[in-house]
Amino acid sequence: LERRKRDAYYALRPEYVESLLHLYRATKDDVYRERGWVVFEALRRHCRVESGAFTGLKDVYAAAPRRDDAMPSFFLAETLKYLYLLFSDADLYPADEWTFSTEAHLLRNEPRCARGGCT
Repeated sequence: LERRKRDAYYALRPEYVESLLHLYRATKDDVYRERGWVVFEALRRHCRVESGAFTGLKDVYAAAPRRDDAMPSFFLAETLKYLYLLFSDADLYPADEWTFSTEAHLLRNEPRCARGGCT
């Protein structure tokens, strides 16, 4: 019970959906997209507020969880970006051309100058 109280808060963190993205891209197993869709639907059902913004939950175990009235910037910058990429065509950002930083920033694997793009 003590652990449950400690782990009950959900702050819209991206790590789980980030893992789903990388697992899907590595295996092409649709189970990871299915899990991502469950996350997306849960976000819409439990975390979305009337204005269209999202907020964290104080107790995910509660039948009617209370919201925390905060939408951290990483939710848009990371959590939703990873969900978008999970359902996007893998050719949009091929893994052999792009690397994702730990904060979902896209980094080219090959610098532009190496392709003659610099003057």
